Amino acid sequence: MDNNKRDYYEVLGVARSATDEEIKKAFRKLAFQYHPDRNHDPGAEDRFKEVNEAYEVLSDPNKRSAYDRFGHAGAPGFDSGGFGGFGGFGGFGDIFETFFGGAATASRRGPQRGADLRYDLTISFIEAVFGAEKEIEIPRTEVCSVCRGTGSEPGTQPAKCPVCHGSGEVRRVQQSIFGQFVNVTACDRCRGEGRVITSPCTQCRGTGKERRHRKIAIKIPAGIDDGSQIRLSGEGEAGSRNGPPGNLYVVISVQPHKVFKRQGNDIIVELQINFAQAALGDEVEVPTVDGPSLLRIPAGTQSGATFRLRDRGVPHLRGTGRGDQLVVTRVATPTNLTETQKRLFHELAKTLGKEVVPQEEKGFFDKIKDAIGGMTQ
Repeated sequence: MDNNKRDYYEVLGVARSATDEEIKKAFRKLAFQYHPDRNHDPGAEDRFKEVNEAYEVLSDPNKRSAYDRFGHAGAPGFDSGGFGGFGGFGGFGDIFETFFGGAATASRRGPQRGADLRYDLTISFIEAVFGAEKEIEIPRTEVCSVCRGTGSEPGTQPAKCPVCHGSGEVRRVQQSIFGQFVNVTACDRCRGEGRVITSPCTQCRGTGKERRHRKIAIKIPAGIDDGSQIRLSGEGEAGSRNGPPGNLYVVISVQPHKVFKRQGNDIIVELQINFAQAALGDEVEVPTVDGPSLLRIPAGTQSGATFRLRDRGVPHLRGTGRGDQLVVTRVATPTNLTETQKRLFHELAKTLGKEVVPQEEKGFFDKIKDAIGGMTQ
């Protein structure tokens, strides 16, 4: 008896009180993980043997009872290596097919969906607001237009693979101290297809696919935002073995606008007004995505005051209605006043209870004199 053997419950990662279903579930998971047809890491085959040995004992009520009472000494036959091909299974391949239904072979030979594609499309701010129709051109793999995906020259048919005889897989039987093992792999000759092309199509050279540039019309919905994706089903790469094509994902990038900024479904516009407009009020023309619109500025408006234009924003992408346009006022301070304007501002300052001390800008020579005078003090 090998005293270095791990506890069978530990091997399967279950408690000693585990039910038959829990033991079976644990075995299925580990067998799938360490099966030699899937896992080629060093030690995976030994781990797979250990998992099967543990399951062989714990799945049998009598053997499990003896093991619970006497440990490895209660499970005779395993140390000698003669436990009959893992409890009646023909080997690794048969165990895998029994528990997983030949999924690996089926996935190799069954229809496979084509790959998805991505296209980056840049649109203007106004196009994002109101929607647009675009035409793009993408390179993609399509089903061959000559052989219709068969890979064979029209009028010819593929032949049954002479190596695997149409099964798509090759079984290799090996003898070991653990019994008979059957290793099932995809046929190298036909690559798991079960057939070989004797007269390849001259257009696609037997691949069944060809590379083409395709123009596709896209409808950009009103209200789409920067970074949004549009999915075009079936416009991706062609599938294999009559599998469906993939999808095309168009990723939208919206160019910034010089005047308008977006905030959710609202549009932000900054409007500069002068002191007189802010103090006395005015009616001004402001830009909107629908064209110029009149806005009434009330007397006494402060810088940063916000006014709302209803239903002048971005349409709701999913739903009805639109957002609003928010007009943010900025009171601009004049920088180049005429003498008349300066006099009027001085008079205004007096009426507001604060006489302004003029801050005349000094000339070049005056600045030199001030600098020299500061150095001599």
